[in-house]
Amino acid sequence: MDITLDYAAPEGDLRELLSVFYEFRAPIPVFEDVERADFAQIRFMLSGQGTYHFADGHEQASSPVTIVGPTTGNTKVRVEGPIHIFGAGLLPAGWGALMGFEASTLVNRAIDATHLFGPGLFDVIEELRAVDSLEAKVAIGSRVTRELAKRIEETPVWFTRVVDEWLESALSPDVQDLVDRIGLSRRQVERQCKRLYGVPPKLLSRKYRAIRAATTLARGEAEVGELIGESFYDQSHFIREIKQFTGLTPKRFSEDLPVLAKLTVKPAELAGKVDPIVFQT
Repeated sequence: MDITLDYAAPEGDLRELLSVFYEFRAPIPVFEDVERADFAQIRFMLSGQGTYHFADGHEQASSPVTIVGPTTGNTKVRVEGPIHIFGAGLLPAGWGALMGFEASTLVNRAIDATHLFGPGLFDVIEELRAVDSLEAKVAIGSRVTRELAKRIEETPVWFTRVVDEWLESALSPDVQDLVDRIGLSRRQVERQCKRLYGVPPKLLSRKYRAIRAATTLARGEAEVGELIGESFYDQSHFIREIKQFTGLTPKRFSEDLPVLAKLTVKPAELAGKVDPIVFQT
C-alpha cells in the first residue's frame, strides 16, 4: 500500500500564516484513519471524496476545496479513492489574515472554501492537477495565499507571536503569564484567542501539551515516565489527555503508530524552516 505524505516549508513571507504545505496520495479504494487535533487546514481534493467525523460527533462531507477549522480532538476520516490531496495548515495569524471571522465558529467543523472565496478556486484545482511536482504546487498555493490575504487589512501577527512563545515556554504554561505578557485584560486575551485559535488559552495549552508529548514519544525523544513527571498529574491523566487530542494511547505512539500518525510526524529537514511550534507538534 503506497501511501505517501510529502511536506514543504512555506516561503519566508508566508511562514507566520501557514504551517506547512503537504501532498497526500493513497492509490486505494478506501482510506480510513484518525487525525489528531490540529491547526485549521485548507485542502484541495485533486481526486477522491471524503467524510470528516469530528470529536463532538458532527459529521461532514469534504468539498472540492475545504476549510477545516481548528480541531480540539481526534477526527475520524474516511476517503474514497484513489486519493490525491494538496493542502496547507493555516496558522492562527493566517486565519486572521484570510478568513475574516472568528475561528471559534468553525472549531470541529468544515466548510466549502468556494463559499468564502468564490468559484475561482475551481480554476486553482485545475492548475494543481496540471502540474506534477510538489514544488510547482507550492508555487500555486503560495500565490493563492498571497492573493487571499489581501482581503484583510490587518494581520494580527503580534498577538500570535506572543501566544506561540507562551505555548513554547513550558509544557503547561500559566494563563496569567500570557495575560501579563500581552498586557490586555484576561477577558480580552481569551476573546482574541478564540478569534484566532478557536479556543481559550487554557484549552489551547492542553491541546498543545498533548500533541507535543505525543510527537516526542513518536520520535523516541522521551520516555512516558519523563513526560508524566514533567507536566501531567499521573499516568491516567497522561493517557486521558493524549487519547482525547490524538485518538491514540501513548503506547501506540511508542510502539505501533497507524498510517496517518506516522506520516504526520514532521521530518527533521523541516526544523528551522517552519515555526518551532509547528515542528514540535
